[in-house]
Amino acid sequence: MTEEYTMEMDTDRLRVRPGTKVRLDDIDPGEDGGLDKATGKERTKELRAELETLQEMLYVDGRHKMLVVLQALDAGGKDGTVRAVFDGVNPQGVSVTSFKKPSTEELAHDYLWRVHQHTPRAGHIEIFNRSHYEDVLVVRVHDLVPEARWRKRYGHIRAFEQMLVDEGTTIIKLFLHISKDEQLERQQERIDDPAKRWKFDPADIEQRKYWDEYQDAFEAMLDETSTEEAPWYVIPANRNWFRNLVVSQIMVEKLRALDLRYPEPEFDFEGLVLE
Repeated sequence: MTEEYTMEMDTDRLRVRPGTKVRLDDIDPGEDGGLDKATGKERTKELRAELETLQEMLYVDGRHKMLVVLQALDAGGKDGTVRAVFDGVNPQGVSVTSFKKPSTEELAHDYLWRVHQHTPRAGHIEIFNRSHYEDVLVVRVHDLVPEARWRKRYGHIRAFEQMLVDEGTTIIKLFLHISKDEQLERQQERIDDPAKRWKFDPADIEQRKYWDEYQDAFEAMLDETSTEEAPWYVIPANRNWFRNLVVSQIMVEKLRALDLRYPEPEFDFEGLVLE
């Protein structure tokens, strides 16, 4: 990657520093980084090629594991991000878990029980499409448990993630930030396009009434649970191509930092010629 590329895409500025107060209204979801779409797509293509190589190295190296958490409102682009960024990786070493409404069995346990079962094993990348953070988001907005109970969960989650980090997991948390108008446009597209109607849930219309409440809940989530070891990144996500570029670069940067290497061979290859 060129020096010019690195300078233009400073992903660290998107990281939520511990102790800061996030105001989503102050962050432009339509940002393009000063790039045009064609340039952004070309750079994403280059990053994806590197991501494929690094993911293979992570798998064969076997010393590290990675958890990617994707959170967003409905139509925020979680599925699209997974498809666009991770399309070329080896599925043997990458898994996606989508956390829906808890089952009866899951509700009978603590709220982290169903999550811990899906954390990554050594050599693997696990992607959470929605996550344990639903238990401080939808639960808060819709009053599903008392406030005194969900407020304690920020501390639980910080401790849970710290434990994962201490045991060798790299955690990347990505909040896909879109505007209210962009959400409306995407939901209307789901209605108008027969190929996308399967994504539409009439309940989504009701959920839009809680836009402000969800923004408050997301801001609290970012404020309370972004740590040095497991930081949140706020990704401007109105433009799919820019979202994909930023997420791809963050993934590549985090994997590079692991100093991955292929295992040493168990025998001497020098002079070995197959006939």
